[in-house]
Amino acid sequence: MPRRHIRVTGAPEAPLRAALGALRTELGVPGTFPPEALAEAERAATAPVPPSYDATDIPLFTIDPPTATDLDQAMHLSRHGGGFRVRYAIADVAAFVVPGGALDAEAHRRANTLYFPDEKVPLHPPRLGEGAASLLPDQTCPAVLWTIDLDADGRTAAVDVRRALVRSRAQLDYEGVQKQIDTATAEEPLALLEDIGRLRENLEIDRGGISLDVPEQEIVEHDHTYALAYRAPLPAGSWNAQISLLTGMAAAELMLAHGTGILRTLPAAPDGAVGRLRRTAHALRIDWPHHVSYARLIRSLDPRLPHHAAFLQECTTLLRGAGYTAFRDGALPAITTHAAVAAPYAHCTAPLRRLADRYASEICLAAVAGQAPPDWVLAALDDLPKEMADGSHRAATVERECVDIVEAALLKDRVGDVFDGCVVDVKEHEPTVGTVQLESPAVVARIEGGTANLPLGERLRVRLTQADPGTAKVRFAPA
Repeated sequence: MPRRHIRVTGAPEAPLRAALGALRTELGVPGTFPPEALAEAERAATAPVPPSYDATDIPLFTIDPPTATDLDQAMHLSRHGGGFRVRYAIADVAAFVVPGGALDAEAHRRANTLYFPDEKVPLHPPRLGEGAASLLPDQTCPAVLWTIDLDADGRTAAVDVRRALVRSRAQLDYEGVQKQIDTATAEEPLALLEDIGRLRENLEIDRGGISLDVPEQEIVEHDHTYALAYRAPLPAGSWNAQISLLTGMAAAELMLAHGTGILRTLPAAPDGAVGRLRRTAHALRIDWPHHVSYARLIRSLDPRLPHHAAFLQECTTLLRGAGYTAFRDGALPAITTHAAVAAPYAHCTAPLRRLADRYASEICLAAVAGQAPPDWVLAALDDLPKEMADGSHRAATVERECVDIVEAALLKDRVGDVFDGCVVDVKEHEPTVGTVQLESPAVVARIEGGTANLPLGERLRVRLTQADPGTAKVRFAPA
């Protein structure tokens, strides 16, 4: 079952730090950057390649977690010609990284920023990723500036992308943005996030796109101990994600028209998968009329309800198998769409944290200019999908194992205790084994050992049978 990110507020306890350190060693996670890469980063931070277009007059703002310093995107929203104009600045990593240099080689080795509860292992040295290349407030820096005009319904009408010098005015966080919008105190550039976000969500539903609203797990420090809590996504986070999604879709269309690119693709669900979901919905007593699409049903569910949460977890099975697909010289790949997006899509909005995005930006810049992509982009294109697949696999493993370690560390002294939970997943061919989501603490773990079939979507009293941080295993059994 896909796991959610865990965010830690405060420093973890020593045993937890030790277990996380052992995990980094086991997975061969990169440590410090090589000296030559650090030297390159230091030089580039003081003398990036300057863009010719000055867009510092645009009052951009960022929306990120409050402690974030690797800020990939900044936006400005406005009304334009009966519709809207989205200006979306993306960190211009290529202005700092020399192709073929030590810094470039290290980025290819890492592929992704890795997030552990106690620290992150960045794609780029902090001097760049959290400093000179980051779109920090009141810092003038190079960016790839997208200008996307939308009609009154939120559909894309025109796209432009160019290198520009930008200056963000404010670093906002999701809770603050949500409060401003809810209390009608947001000024128009920010208030339009809701208008545009809702329009784009409606278009997503119309084309059959899928966004799963599943709560995240969070570790919270309290009185020198740690607890787990569920953190429900805010609407502002979904609206912000729609701006990134809009840009990724525009990037994919530019690449396909240009005949060269790297897409984020996901095949359609295999035959029978949706039928299985319909049977699951029936078992969970979720009304799914035949005339209602899968995408519209998802939007109607409330993850706070146990049987809805269980169904949403089952829905994640349709989202497995995403990958990167490169193509060139007009030879388009067999699959050009992302099934969950229900459209062509590319990763291009997080180059500080994801290697492929730097290449996507370069290809889009070339497409708009009517030029061939740079040679260094073409030279890397064939190997990039595998590098990203390996990096994504390592990132997913880190996320999954970190969740297991933290849960085990927090429950290690409670073996034998009984908890209230909800069965959110049952193995199709082994119905006595599945996944239980506790009400408190916020743990999602394996349940096995009973003699009766697990009741999917039902509340259940469960007993903790194992919690070992050393093996990162938490196990429950029906009480």
